[in-house]
Amino acid sequence: MTGPESEGPQLRRAVCPGSFDPITNGHLDIIARASRLYDVVHVVVMINQSKQGLFTVDERIELIREVTAEFGNVQVEPYHGLLVDFCKQRDIPAIVKGLRAVSDFDYELQMAQMNNGLSGVETLFIPTSPTYSFLSSSLVKEVATWGGDISHLVPPVVLEALKGRLGQE
Repeated sequence: MTGPESEGPQLRRAVCPGSFDPITNGHLDIIARASRLYDVVHVVVMINQSKQGLFTVDERIELIREVTAEFGNVQVEPYHGLLVDFCKQRDIPAIVKGLRAVSDFDYELQMAQMNNGLSGVETLFIPTSPTYSFLSSSLVKEVATWGGDISHLVPPVVLEALKGRLGQE
């Protein structure tokens, strides 16, 4: 026998996808909660070549690795393509997504149904902590650009990286 079945007990694995430009405390909350539910959580920085990010993909990966190191079961990597292909290539049966509002649900439900139809991969939704229900990377970048205090919205290492990138050191 070859493959994951021959390697002993099967690990419970899931993926948390996103652009993470930059990772916020809201993202981190969902990743932390997923890391308590799964043996391995793959945090996948999805590459969208039509979008110009504030941080490069490599910078985002490094920031995510730094802020998730304490969990011990999080793997971070980039991916360009369909998320379900990433899941199939690695035998990952579940996608974990955070939901902030009803508007997120409308979009994410369609995506979950498409992903399941394409590959059988399930999507699990975790409601975002009320503390972070308004939070997005785009909003963080906008507030930071205008010098607003975002120290309670991102991990300290991300705050420093943002200040450096925006010339606010």
